[in-house]
Amino acid sequence: MLGLLILLALSAAAADKEEWDPVKNQLPDFMASTDGSIGTLTTSGGTPVSDHEATSTLDTDSVIDNEYFLDKITNFVTKKIPERVVHPKGSGAFGYFEVTHDISDICKANFLNKIGKKTPIAVRLSTNQGHRGSSDLNRDLRGFAIKFYTEEGILDLLGFSTSAFNFKDPLHFDAFNNAAAENPATGFVDLSAFWDIMTSLPEALFLGLQLFSDSGIPASYAHMTAHAIHTYQVVNDCGVNHFVRFVWTPDEGVKNLMSAEAKNISSNDPDHLGRDLYTRIAKGKNLYWTLSVQILSEADVKKTGPIVFDITTIISTKDFPLHPVGRIVLNKNPNNYHAQVEQMAFCPSSLVPGILGAPDKLFKARRLAYRHSQMYRLGSNFKKIPVNCPFRVDTHTYVRDGVPPVGDNEKGAPNYYPNSFNGAEPYREKYNSKLIKIKETSRVDNFGQAAEYYEELSPGEKSRLIENLADSVGRSTKMIQERVVNAFGSIHQELGYGLGQKLNIK
Repeated sequence: MLGLLILLALSAAAADKEEWDPVKNQLPDFMASTDGSIGTLTTSGGTPVSDHEATSTLDTDSVIDNEYFLDKITNFVTKKIPERVVHPKGSGAFGYFEVTHDISDICKANFLNKIGKKTPIAVRLSTNQGHRGSSDLNRDLRGFAIKFYTEEGILDLLGFSTSAFNFKDPLHFDAFNNAAAENPATGFVDLSAFWDIMTSLPEALFLGLQLFSDSGIPASYAHMTAHAIHTYQVVNDCGVNHFVRFVWTPDEGVKNLMSAEAKNISSNDPDHLGRDLYTRIAKGKNLYWTLSVQILSEADVKKTGPIVFDITTIISTKDFPLHPVGRIVLNKNPNNYHAQVEQMAFCPSSLVPGILGAPDKLFKARRLAYRHSQMYRLGSNFKKIPVNCPFRVDTHTYVRDGVPPVGDNEKGAPNYYPNSFNGAEPYREKYNSKLIKIKETSRVDNFGQAAEYYEELSPGEKSRLIENLADSVGRSTKMIQERVVNAFGSIHQELGYGLGQKLNIK
């Protein structure tokens, strides 16, 4: 008996010393923050609910008579909104962006006009494929989207974990994502389909090398670099154009997981990256990234040609080095996942004066696709949902009505433009800046960059790249395996030979 008491005492002491887990202890922490019940239970309409209604429906003549039950059950069977068609598995956080370097000579955007200026931000980090319940440690392209709540409206900057994208023709958007998703007959991911599309459109192979290299799975979101992929056109107060690629790099440095490590962690915690993000912030460990840009003048673009707008390629930092702009800081967790993360909506079309967007066709297609996707998921007024609302701006719009939320719906102001009754008027620009026009080609221009990327890997990194590729490609049909070996052999003979050896293909 004495031994049992000692064991219990030791267990209690160990529990006292156990490190605080903000995810596991969210409910106890909430209880500790309140002084008893938070209030009287009500229906969603505000009517108080009696203990009789809340306890049981079995002693009533009809469940229809219990308004509390009707309120709950009708909510339960309708509460799910459509899942994102891409990037469904995600985590979110809030913080601010602080300007550290002046680039007003190339961009007139108000939130960049003063060193030390801070702008509130919301961030969503995600995997590209899978569903909300999938592992965030899968080898996958990752998203890092930032919403800047500027004094001139919302700026959405959408980043990816790779420095190049897998296609540039918007015609292939659905093809790539469908091929990487479930087979329509079996309902399972089909790697024959994935590698079929990758080799049918070989400009995707550069991304494939990055994805299956050591950098394919971040150790944490705090250690992940992101690239805005497109080359954006920006303009200064004098109407002079420049072109930039945005990159944000983690102040803690880049760290990644090897395949075996990721599989081991994922088997115990498929939410590892999201849990780590939440835990770090809850414990006061802010996350930091440096936002930088590569800068090209109009003369640089004319000299280099339209390839600088090809998102399947990179712009060399040797030719166009990174210039720091500011600091991204994440220091606050969401207080409700559905309201602040699941309903967070990003659109490349959310731009501010001074940042015109990108002239390539995929960017233009994304302006349409993302907007339509968010309207389908969240309704036509998704920008009035609090997390998407430009709360630092007094909005005056002729976009009215529709499904909730509608806010004050512009009250009694005129609902048409032009009008003669003091409705909102557009501002007059000093310089009428427009996106330049470029001529794009379907020709694959990135094999040289892909080969250079491979050659810069260490022997160990090359070996692991081939192992990772073989693990994935080996689960496709023999015909597809042969095509993949030939495709990577076209990039680099050593790579094709090594992969062929692993797959027993000569």
